[in-house]
Amino acid sequence: MTSKLTLSIEEEVIAKAKAYARKSGRSLSDLVQAYLERITSADAQQGAAVPEAFKDLYGSVPLPPNVDDKAAIRAIMREKHRG
Repeated sequence: MTSKLTLSIEEEVIAKAKAYARKSGRSLSDLVQAYLERITSADAQQGAAVPEAFKDLYGSVPLPPNVDDKAAIRAIMREKHRG
């Protein structure tokens, strides 16, 4: 079942998103739905996967013992996708 959703988005962003949707042969609604599904999936809730190129870097910077690096990364990702 689908429902209508009203969003307030900057006109320039809407224009770019519509152009992207046309180029990719998808509707804007489909793109928004796919994005929302991705960020609300169980995997996204547990934290983003680390790209292979960055795995060798993990642990290369010593952190104080009381720092929860995974929680910090999740907070940064939430903030990034919020704004």
